[in-house]
Amino acid sequence: MKGMTEIVKTISRLLAGLIFFYGIYIVVFGHLTPGGGFAGGIVISGAFILLIIANGIDEEKINRVREKAGFLESSGIFLFWVISTIGLCMGTFFFLNFLGKGKPLNIFSAGTVPLCNIAIGIEVSAALCSIVIAFMLVKKGDKK
Repeated sequence: MKGMTEIVKTISRLLAGLIFFYGIYIVVFGHLTPGGGFAGGIVISGAFILLIIANGIDEEKINRVREKAGFLESSGIFLFWVISTIGLCMGTFFFLNFLGKGKPLNIFSAGTVPLCNIAIGIEVSAALCSIVIAFMLVKKGDKK
């Protein structure tokens, strides 16, 4: 795919950085404010999808992005599993909080919840990017 005009490409590059950092903010502060891993992951994937749609993507890039998204999706699921299993190994409960509790309304006050939010954010953003890439491949196959 060729992409859009130069104005759209330039504006999308500027906006994608802001959208990406806003998604990271939602993931990191999800235990203090509305949000978390799922909502932040959706916002983060929106930044990448904006760049893909505005700049276009050819078949070689689609395969590279699909492989990276698959790796990140698996990594997010594995990280979530590791966090929960460490809790099980350190105590008698699955998802036991193995980090100390902090002061209320502090970034480090939630124990393992921010780590789980990060893992979920990685998984959700990669999964949504994979879905969009799959739709792009199906649409490209329709044209042939």
